Amino acid sequence: MTAASVAALGLVAGQSTAANAAVACDVTYTANSWTSSPGQGGFTANITLKNTGDPISSWSLAFDYPTTTQKYTPSGWGANWSQSGTRVTGTNMPYNGSLATGASVSVGFNGTWSGTNPDPTAFSVNGTSCGGTNPTTPSVVTSASAVAVNEGGTATFTARLSSAPSSNVTVTTVRTSGDTDLTVSSGGSLTFTPSNWNTAQTVTLAAAQDSDTTAGTASFSVSGTGVTGATVSATEVDDDATVEQSLVVTPTSVTVPEGSTGTFTVRLAAQPSSGVTVTTTAGSGDSDLTVSSGASLSFTTSNWNTPQTVTLAAAQDSDSAAGSRTFTVASSGLTSRTVTATEADDDGGPAPAHVENPYSGATGYVNPNWSSRAAAEPGGSAVANVSTAVWMDRTAAIAGASGAMGLREHLDEAVRQDAANGSTPLTIQVVIYNLPNRDCSALASNGELRISENGFNRYKTEYIDPIAAILRESTYANLRIVTIIEPDSLPNLVTNLDRFADCREANGTGGYRDGVRYALNQLHAITNVYTYIDAAHHAWLGWDSNFQPSVNLFYETVAGATAGVDSVDGFIVNTANYSASTEPYFTINSTVNGTSVRQSKWVDWNYYVDEQSFALALRTALIAKGFRSGLGMLIDTSRNGWGGSARPSGPSTSTNVDQFVDQSRTDRRIHAGNWCNQSGAGLGARPTAAPASGLDAYVWIKPPGESDGASTDIPNDEGKRFDRMCDPTYPGNELNGNNPSGALADAPLSGQWFSAQFRQLLQNAYPPIN
Repeated sequence: MTAASVAALGLVAGQSTAANAAVACDVTYTANSWTSSPGQGGFTANITLKNTGDPISSWSLAFDYPTTTQKYTPSGWGANWSQSGTRVTGTNMPYNGSLATGASVSVGFNGTWSGTNPDPTAFSVNGTSCGGTNPTTPSVVTSASAVAVNEGGTATFTARLSSAPSSNVTVTTVRTSGDTDLTVSSGGSLTFTPSNWNTAQTVTLAAAQDSDTTAGTASFSVSGTGVTGATVSATEVDDDATVEQSLVVTPTSVTVPEGSTGTFTVRLAAQPSSGVTVTTTAGSGDSDLTVSSGASLSFTTSNWNTPQTVTLAAAQDSDSAAGSRTFTVASSGLTSRTVTATEADDDGGPAPAHVENPYSGATGYVNPNWSSRAAAEPGGSAVANVSTAVWMDRTAAIAGASGAMGLREHLDEAVRQDAANGSTPLTIQVVIYNLPNRDCSALASNGELRISENGFNRYKTEYIDPIAAILRESTYANLRIVTIIEPDSLPNLVTNLDRFADCREANGTGGYRDGVRYALNQLHAITNVYTYIDAAHHAWLGWDSNFQPSVNLFYETVAGATAGVDSVDGFIVNTANYSASTEPYFTINSTVNGTSVRQSKWVDWNYYVDEQSFALALRTALIAKGFRSGLGMLIDTSRNGWGGSARPSGPSTSTNVDQFVDQSRTDRRIHAGNWCNQSGAGLGARPTAAPASGLDAYVWIKPPGESDGASTDIPNDEGKRFDRMCDPTYPGNELNGNNPSGALADAPLSGQWFSAQFRQLLQNAYPPIN
């Protein structure tokens, strides 16, 4: 029996899997050490693991410390860490186990030492030592194994090599079988060298216009001498097929708040030859649910594709049952559709508990206003269902302004989306953004209220009180409502009092402290509301002259609220900004030819080079100051991806510190102080709960595609003024080192849709958008 068991286990271990096939890796380890008392101290280990072999779906990183006194504390991020003796092991988290060839992941932890703190010298991944020889025969790696090509149009995929070839390699793409209407339009011959082997190059396929209704297919070989080739299949998306007439109903499940309404839409799938009448009638179920409007809809040969709305109503009653009812949507000669309506009762059941992390185990609210704009852009449907925040940037936004949904409409839609989740909770993010003297150091995002014109009282009675009244309605009690409290407010009181009169005024009575406290008092009292205060970003508060004063100001402000430090669930960094979450190719401890990167013009003696290190250090300092140990941090990753062709693929080899940093940094802005509609930016990491220890989530607070400010002076009634930092011709000022603004041209007012910006963000997304 023992022999049989060993043989069986040997067979399993010998199988080739994505996790252990052709493993090759490089590891960079740096430690930021400090001394707490003579002969002992602590350190932060920052580790970058790069996969130089075949793609893997999971990883286990292991190494040994040279001494027995180097200890993992534990407190880490990016991996599940453990230590036995001198051996430290980190296994992947659920979100970062998959590593493509050439991909990297940054992880780390905190530790203690005594005596000395030497770096480990050998690392292994999945049992294979790192730094070994790459596979001798490179493989062609394509971005897709199958593509769809619209008839009369084109589609693309990219190709690269899995490892460096010994000499130049030509990779050709040719059709080997299938429909001759499918051809290679461009990129049929690509050259890869020992230096550009890992740079993806584009192949374009075309589908000729024809009159048949067949969706043809073809196979294409992507290969060359000295490499292992790949095959890509292409399918023609034919535009000649006949569409069968039918009723298109969206959605087919509707949640209707008690005492309110819910909607669905109806349209036809194809153009009719004459008018069509569609009726909606109530079926079995709760009679409190009825058709309020749209019971009979008329479609013609011209409006057949325009969705028309049917409104359902739920009568107010005294029971605590969430009744449901079916409704039949029908038209003569067509198959009828059924819509199920469920009443969201407001009379019974305890409110959900206030959880530690509102993003954990929850889905995110998809803003229909933003989603429709994103989906209308080329390729935008790939991200149109990503959760973004709702901005209450003026009093009129509460009820809805300029065609946008109001707060109650968003919450009603969130209730409907929550019902579709089943038992999964839903998190909706609302930005509270209307302090008097708002954004006192900028102009593009100035607000409507002035401290000198009764602004604080108006902020309380016309803005915060109405918002709080809506949020506390029982209809929304099951939602997790995250509020982002006043971006760019408190940080201005740390850095800009000497430069701007508006900031000095905001530092006094009825200013930012009083406004933030009032918002906390009203909002945190609601059980299902979560409050996160804006804490700027590393290139604003990362210097020691700003860091601790910010911690002190945050504590002083929050401690003065009714519930003290319990008034906040956490802080958010990088709101509507562009700073990279992590810089993969250097840390603040990196040196170049003996010179610290802190001396470079880009870092400029800051103590942080990215947002994650800043956020975690800020969290530690806030807890040490007196905030609760469960404090959570958020990072806005909506526009900090910095992908595209300008993204470096590895650290620079320059021995000049400025050149090294400029060539290694993924943040490609001209200056880290530039903030308006930045050229070259890309979408960042998609919203993710608990991406690292101490972080509650990566979030998209700034809806990608909404302008930061107008590039020219545009008269408006929103209190928004022209800021030269949004002007692409502006040569800069002392706040950005007298560098060009780096802003895109032809930008509209802040908050308005900026199509060119959205398309750029999509193109330069990192991780890339599929």
